[in-house]
Amino acid sequence: MNILVIGDLVGDSGLKKLSQEIEKIKKENNIDFTIVNGENVADGMGIIKKQFDEIIKSGADVVTMGNHTWGKKDIFTFIDDPKLIRPANYPVGVCGKGYNIYNCKDRKVAVINLIGRTDMNVLTENPFLTCKKIIKSVKEKGADIIIVDFHAEATAEKIAMGYYLDGDVTAIYGTHTHVQTADEKILEKGTGYITDVGMTGPKNSVIGMEIEASLKRFVTTLPEKYRVAKGECILNGCIFEINDENCKVNAIKRINL
Repeated sequence: MNILVIGDLVGDSGLKKLSQEIEKIKKENNIDFTIVNGENVADGMGIIKKQFDEIIKSGADVVTMGNHTWGKKDIFTFIDDPKLIRPANYPVGVCGKGYNIYNCKDRKVAVINLIGRTDMNVLTENPFLTCKKIIKSVKEKGADIIIVDFHAEATAEKIAMGYYLDGDVTAIYGTHTHVQTADEKILEKGTGYITDVGMTGPKNSVIGMEIEASLKRFVTTLPEKYRVAKGECILNGCIFEINDENCKVNAIKRINL
């Protein structure tokens, strides 16, 4: 089985890039299952129903979120859609699902979304302990493959999570920084890992935002509203090639279009 994961969509231009490229990527790489992070698709912060529907229509099986999950109030109208998951370590009682199990090629694929706690400015439960509980639950429900989207800022926190989950999940990948890392690897106990899969959005930008606004904030320290940049877009992602016999990762391929 080949699972495609695509990094944070930034704005409508990122969504348009996804729509233009996803079918070609899926066809050329025999993709069976696709996960897209959509927490920045609505003007860089949040997601609305129309965009969610377009992502699914384009060919995604699941949309994951992150620290901007609640960026647009419209999300409360579709938060319970089974193809949408938000970080599982939000406090108990928060609406929505932090993970779900999907059927694909006679296999059960569990997708878990987590958010980090280092420099994220979001009050959440411990993602390490939360994930262990979820893993136990999905395995009891017969999950054959477990994929984790860890939406976190700190590289160290992501790497630590990789080692913590090694052997317990099929693959773990990072989102949030919008910069693709070149450290894809299969860990000692068989879990596929990459620190960050990157973003899908404006190429000439500061992680998707207008350069001028970003420079003003850093140079002058004055407040300046971020705006999604315009122009040519890139698409970042990763493909996990999974062995059909033992559900372990055979190979990892980065995508940078």
